[in-house]
Amino acid sequence: MKGSKFILFAAACLLSAAGCEKEWDRSRWPEIPQRPAPVPNTGNYTFSGGTMSEEVLHNYLSRAVTQTEFLAGPETSNDGVYGTEDDERMLLSIGAKFIGRSIYSWGHEELFVDDAWLADAGARIERMHRSDPDLIFQAALFEIVTTRVNDIPVPDWVFEAFGREPEARNFRFDAICDENGVYLGQWGENTCVPDMSREETQMWFYFMAVKYMEAGIEAFHCGQVMLMASMGDSENGYAGYRTLLSKIREAAATKAARGTVLLDAHLGNGGIVVDGELLFDFVSFPLRAKEIAGEPMKAKLEKGYLDSVIGYTKGGRTPSGWTAERIPYLLEFDNFGVSDHPGQYDWSDHYVWGYDEISWFSLLDDEYAREWLEYAVDYLRSMDPIGYVQMPGCRVSVSGPSRFYRCNTQSEACPTGRSTEETIRRLWNE
Repeated sequence: MKGSKFILFAAACLLSAAGCEKEWDRSRWPEIPQRPAPVPNTGNYTFSGGTMSEEVLHNYLSRAVTQTEFLAGPETSNDGVYGTEDDERMLLSIGAKFIGRSIYSWGHEELFVDDAWLADAGARIERMHRSDPDLIFQAALFEIVTTRVNDIPVPDWVFEAFGREPEARNFRFDAICDENGVYLGQWGENTCVPDMSREETQMWFYFMAVKYMEAGIEAFHCGQVMLMASMGDSENGYAGYRTLLSKIREAAATKAARGTVLLDAHLGNGGIVVDGELLFDFVSFPLRAKEIAGEPMKAKLEKGYLDSVIGYTKGGRTPSGWTAERIPYLLEFDNFGVSDHPGQYDWSDHYVWGYDEISWFSLLDDEYAREWLEYAVDYLRSMDPIGYVQMPGCRVSVSGPSRFYRCNTQSEACPTGRSTEETIRRLWNE
């Protein structure tokens, strides 16, 4: 019997591209008294007609990975990272189902009139769907608009969706910004945070969403919604967002591949509920990892730390029609820069040992990084099983051996890979 167990263990090690991994040291985190059983994934990824069941939504979130600009190419990338053949191999190998932030524009509105950008994205989605038709690819609708929108014609179908007579004109930056100049220049010269209470803003976001859906996108991360709603929309019961999201979902019936889209946002308040109705399908939020004093670069998750959403999401009737006591959520490795105190802990800010979350993670030694992923998954299983870790597949980093963290097994095809893909695959398929 012992010999059989050894043979099975050795075979498992040989199958692992990263080699045989150590069992993580649970004594570091006494708040998890024992290893909780995995939350069952039923393997059901079927949805259509504008709705997704609670079971299917949880199945997708339990296999979510951040894969920054996976659908972009070298000439169309915002941040200099783009999908490779090894990324395609890795995503299929680990069993990913929800591909987060796979395409976006941060201040590059001209991309939406670049036919090749979305055509190339659609071709990659089609190729990936031939291997796994259940995959969902997410685009981002971020909290930035620049004066470049003045060069983008408004299509007739946008006017018609808003019940207006078509006219020959371009989008108008001045009609998207706050009338009083709030957040004008927020992201640099010729930029603003769009004011979602204004119809022009809703039209622009609707335009982007439809263009993405035509390329094969079936999910949208809507960024800092509370920031865009802070110029009057939140005070008006989120009327602008309710209009926009309803029109996006209506368009999905004919534009999205399966007639359905998932919408989420960074919502530190745990969700937006209007008259018992949840505006978004789920919440995304940073990990908010807390430094462990006296143990440099070590960190943990903790309910109630800063503005963490662990245990604090809201409930109501979901856009798919079922009711949740609390809406599910993803915890992602956020990126926003390095502080003025790198390497030092400070429980009063959002940095982890002075770094944003993905940059902190990229600085960890490989063994502890793999151990930390396993710990984080077990923590949520034990403390709040409606939450899931959105695995770091590829993410922009300000530190580490390269500007991008990649989980891929290190190889000639991915020399900067950090070899955490096998850990992710095992956690998802144990």
